[in-house]
Amino acid sequence: MPNPRIGRRELLLQTAALAAARAASAQQAAPQTEALFPGFRAEKIKTAGATIHAVSGGRGPGLLLLHGYPQTHAEWHKLAPDLAKEFTVVAADLRGYGDSSKPPEGENHVNYSKKAMAADFAEVMTHYGFDQFMVVGHDRGGRVAHRLALDHSNRVTKLAVIDIVPSLKVYASVNKEFATGYYHWFFLIQPAPFPETLIQNSYDFFINRSFRALMPKAVTPEAFAEYHRALKNPEALHAACEDYRAGASIDLDHDRADLGKKVACPLLALWAERGLMGRLFDVLATWRERASDVRGKALPGGHFLPEEMPEQTLTELQAFLRG
Repeated sequence: MPNPRIGRRELLLQTAALAAARAASAQQAAPQTEALFPGFRAEKIKTAGATIHAVSGGRGPGLLLLHGYPQTHAEWHKLAPDLAKEFTVVAADLRGYGDSSKPPEGENHVNYSKKAMAADFAEVMTHYGFDQFMVVGHDRGGRVAHRLALDHSNRVTKLAVIDIVPSLKVYASVNKEFATGYYHWFFLIQPAPFPETLIQNSYDFFINRSFRALMPKAVTPEAFAEYHRALKNPEALHAACEDYRAGASIDLDHDRADLGKKVACPLLALWAERGLMGRLFDVLATWRERASDVRGKALPGGHFLPEEMPEQTLTELQAFLRG
């Protein structure tokens, strides 16, 4: 249904962009995300539990970028080239997403726990030669980054999280506003194959709903084509649901076990001024419950800050990572 707040010209532009993205996605015989990262090298890195697809580029200290749902490493294409002027940037697909492998879920969704995902990236950064590194995570990637800083505190020197607070805090504070805005947290955790089947049966409608209001200015047709292609894989769709199922089960067990443990490295929290996190939580106070050195601010955008507000997000990240 057209959004009444969107003008006719903008709606036509969005419709054309969506059509172009679907056509590009349908024509792709193989992923073309490297075109979004000029000068970067793509490769597959085998870890103990998965095979991770990543692109890397630049020189300097190691910097790992982790994406959110329903995206891939392509989320970082507006920021990575500038960050690569100062850092060795590694932008990777979480296990189950994009062109990383999709292992079976295991008992209690253990293979999609943030602990398992974090272990992947400790190995990935070893592959690139970094004993220590910085990590930036948005959305689901932020939850993996948080676990990475807890489990591998001797390796993560700085942590930036974008538009999240810890999962345990979220589930302990759910209200009608959160459940409405983040309905997918409760839909995707339903037992398989219920959400997978419904999404597959209306795939274009479902994926377009996530990005339509952001196209073509924020989410480019090229990036959308990648998101559309990647999640359409039934194994990827199941894996994304498993990510959320783990988030509502084994991840909470891990978080409860570590309530007395704080992130030791400096932490930057950025959140969306137009999003729910800042309205429902005191973001900095919440992170100070879980980390020793916290700073951050709201940015004037929505949830997808790396694509909606790339210049502002880049400025804040550069200041933090350089310091």
